[in-house]
Amino acid sequence: MLDIAEDSLARIEDLDPGVHAFLHVDRDHVLAQARAIDSRVKSGDREGALLGVPVAIKDNLCIAGLPTTCASRILEGYRPTYDATVVERLRAAGALLIGKTNLDEYAMGASTENSAWFPTRNPHDLKRVAGGSSGGSAAAIASGMALCALGSDTGGSVRQPASFCGLTGLRPTYGLVSRYGLVAFASSLDQVGPLALNAEDTEILLSVIAGPDARDSTCRTRPLAEYRRDLPGLRGVRIGAPPQYESDAIDRPVRQAMARLRAALEEAGAEFVRVDLPLTDYAIPTYYLVVTSEASSNLARFDGVRYGPRSEGADLADLYRRTRGRGFGDEVKRRIMLGTFALSSGYYDAYYKKALQVRQMIAREFDAAFSKVDFILGPTAPTPAFNIGEKSSDPLQLYLCDVFTAPSSLAGIPGLSVPVGFTESRLPIGAQILGPPGSDFRILRLARDVERLLGIENRPAEVSRGA
Repeated sequence: MLDIAEDSLARIEDLDPGVHAFLHVDRDHVLAQARAIDSRVKSGDREGALLGVPVAIKDNLCIAGLPTTCASRILEGYRPTYDATVVERLRAAGALLIGKTNLDEYAMGASTENSAWFPTRNPHDLKRVAGGSSGGSAAAIASGMALCALGSDTGGSVRQPASFCGLTGLRPTYGLVSRYGLVAFASSLDQVGPLALNAEDTEILLSVIAGPDARDSTCRTRPLAEYRRDLPGLRGVRIGAPPQYESDAIDRPVRQAMARLRAALEEAGAEFVRVDLPLTDYAIPTYYLVVTSEASSNLARFDGVRYGPRSEGADLADLYRRTRGRGFGDEVKRRIMLGTFALSSGYYDAYYKKALQVRQMIAREFDAAFSKVDFILGPTAPTPAFNIGEKSSDPLQLYLCDVFTAPSSLAGIPGLSVPVGFTESRLPIGAQILGPPGSDFRILRLARDVERLLGIENRPAEVSRGA
């Protein structure tokens, strides 16, 4: 495994100055892991689904002794004393934890431009974004610096980078994967999710990290084996086609790729059924009320007293003001202020409570749709990867990147992005497959069929050395 570790480190050294996928790579830590895995193999222990596989970890997941910054200055220098549950499970499976990847600060963004350090660039075109907020994890795989990675998905932060970088990325059913050791953004929405070059590798990674965990009270207690009901085949499978996912606002190459996918699935025997999801139009305002409210509460703990650097003040309130003013970036401040307003006296019922009511309506709308169909299919994002800086001055345009991913997050159902083609300029396009709660492995099976039908080649991008 030492050779694998050296090769991965060499590729990171060669390519990451242009891509900026990683925030932290500890060469000594990586090589120590490789030697430990080699000793394990020499002793006769070859068990482990990920033995020697280089896995990148989004930098909002705790690894004992390594920096965990959430790409924020306010956590600069913080090193947790414990591993996240998913990290423990990766270690048990023999994975080689290759480094901590870049993200939008506290996972708040759709382009990985909100990082306190630098934006991550798309390996398919270094002038374009890798998506967000798990853009570093996606770019690490797409450039071949890691074989798979963990991200987190609150409103689309695994699926959208997967789409932009030509990967498979899964947001699991809420509670299928433990959140213990994931720095909270919005607790009722956050989920750790796997990314890989193809659906088979994504399924292996999910099998390792999923399952009950007593340290996370939101984790589902059913044994993982109970979720493994297989897809019998494409013939007769009912796939929902919402008219809301066929908007003229979707770029033409994305619409064309979706049309080719539908034709291939129909030829293989799948049946497409119209299902109406009219609340899709209300998902973005609902999502951003819920997510900012929870962020306002969760981020109150980062005050310069318990974590990270401190800016001294004349009194405690001044210390908080100076520390948070200097430590948080503009997008994080914007969301804290929005959430604090939505939760404030006189506005709680009008905003946050109303958003929770609409959230329940969206969940019921999906329940009704899944009484008619097995899956729902649509684009992951309305556009391919856009240019770095293109949407930076208009936060609303970035928020609208989640238009197809946020509704399923609100409903707590699984969603997966699978690559389905390229634009004329060779930018990847992803399709999103949604299923009812607990259908994660069936979605992955359908994604494998999609790869086979479309002849998708799962290889890292040829990364140019210039930005």
